Formats: sequence, structure tokens, C-alpha cells
Amino acid sequence: MAFPEFRARRLRDHAVFREMVAEASLAARHLVQPLFIKEDLKGRRPIESLPGQAQLGMDDLVAEARRARDAGVRAVLLFGIPREKDAVGSSATQADGVIQQAVRRLKADVPDLAAIVDVCLCEYTDHGHCGVLTTVGGRQTVDNDATLERLAEMAVTCAEAGADMVAPSDMMDGRVGAIRDALDGEGLVHVPIMSYAAKYASSFYGPFREAAESPPQFGDRRGYQMDLRNAAEALREAGADLEEGADILLVKPALGYGDIIRRVKEAFGAPVAAYSVSGEYAMVEAAARQGWISLEAVILEIITCLRRAGADIIISYWATEMAGKLRG
Repeated sequence: MAFPEFRARRLRDHAVFREMVAEASLAARHLVQPLFIKEDLKGRRPIESLPGQAQLGMDDLVAEARRARDAGVRAVLLFGIPREKDAVGSSATQADGVIQQAVRRLKADVPDLAAIVDVCLCEYTDHGHCGVLTTVGGRQTVDNDATLERLAEMAVTCAEAGADMVAPSDMMDGRVGAIRDALDGEGLVHVPIMSYAAKYASSFYGPFREAAESPPQFGDRRGYQMDLRNAAEALREAGADLEEGADILLVKPALGYGDIIRRVKEAFGAPVAAYSVSGEYAMVEAAARQGWISLEAVILEIITCLRRAGADIIISYWATEMAGKLRG
């Protein structure tokens, strides 16, 4: 059909029908709020490059979690910042480590909010890389297989502390299988894995590295995070993670990677998460503070577009704020 028989505006011009035929829905249940917990911190420490976000002490973690829960958010993604760091991220696997303490406190005080734990060593190592280092051909790099043991141990201690889900973000080969085997071996078969299946080496992570105190002390992470020029590789990564036992596939970043979200969703039909990362948040907030854009309208557009691309779950620093508005 063509104009004048076909008139697309017929359904756009009436608000009721426009809502009825909308293809992408958005609700508070789709949103996950990231939270940063710093060991020994009392109160809140604002994150300069993430206006409105803060590192939290344990009491403030509970308060922020309750605020998210009351707004309609059903889950939070937790990042721990330890008091001490070393070459192998020892505190990441300690039963009384900062992230394990945070999970216990959260499950005791806000039990109806799901706790997802980021499983990676970058916040816990003094060199800021996501695993154990080795030297190959005179250069330092991350030892893939040695790192798997550390990640698996971290996932187990977090699950034993009460984590409802673990989310490995390191991009080591084989880490989903190693974590699944370790969890199952400890009788934790009920704990799902949200794998950062397609995590790109992106320039949009800068503010996060301030928030998590995890910038690499040498080099970069392109040796293990994905090349932004590659799309077919994302499908191979996602397929491998599913075979190893992943329950949810995550794409990160989100804003410039809608094609990857769509391809992963169409290829596998598994639940897909998208992480709207710190740089995306920071640039929108900065533009809004200059009066160049409407903050709420742009946030809503970004999140809706991620849903349209195929994301079932959206991790966003705006989750609490937007969940309250969506419910309202």
C-alpha cells in the first residue's frame, strides 16, 4: 500500500492508539541500579565525574538500596572498593571482603531487592587490570587461566554471602564455565550467571574507573576486552558463554551498540542485558546542565531505544530516578 491508501499518521495522531501500538514497552522492572560500596567509608563520597552518584558506606548502601526498591527497581548491581589492594586481588575472595559484607548487609536489611555482584578483579588489584598478571615475551599481560581460579572463588564467596546473581565482567576466555562449575560444586546450582558476553574496550568507561578506583596502572584492556570494530565476534562470545552456562547475556556499552544488542537477541533468543555506562551518563548529564537538552526526555529516549533494540534488562545510573517516574 502507498499514500493515500496508506497513512501511517492515522495511528500516530491519537494518543490512545499511539500507545496501543507502541512496539517497545518500558517499566521499572526492566531497570537495574549500579551501586559502589567503599570499605570503611562513613557516609557518602560524591563521584565528581558521575554527578548524582556516590561511593557508599554500608549504612548508606542500605539507604540507597531502599530508595531504589521503593521507586520500583527490583535489583541492584554491586561493585566493591576494598581498603587494600594487591597484585592478585586477594580481598575479592575473602569471606569478609567488602563486597561479601555488602551482600550480607543488603540481604539482611532489604531482602526483597535482588543483589547482583560484579565479578572481576580490577577493583581489587593494585595494577587495575582484571586478572592475575604474567610476563610473555617481555611484556606484562593477564594470565587467562590463572585468573579463572580467582574469579570462580570470588563468585562462590559472593554467592555464599547471599548474592542472588553473579556477573563476570572480566572477559577472560572460559570464565563462565569455570564459575558455573565452581558454583555447582558448592551446591549453589540456583545462582544464575549474567555474563558480560560482549564487553568492548570502550572510551566511555572513564567515569566508572574513578567511581571504582580501578584505572589500569599500565597499558590498557584491549588485550581482553573486545575490539569495537567487531560484531560477528560478539556472537561467537555470546554463543560460547551460553554453552558454558550463562543465563543472561550482557552487552556493554549500550548507546552505540544497539546493533550488537539486536544481533545477540535475534541469534540466541536468550535474555539480554545492556549496560548504559558511565560515559554515556556523564555526557548526557553535562549537556543537560548546560541547558542544551531536556534531561528526562533524553534519558527516557535512550532507555526506550535500548528496549527496542532487544534488551530485556537495562543497567543504568538513572534506574532509580526513572523507575519512580515510570511508576508515577
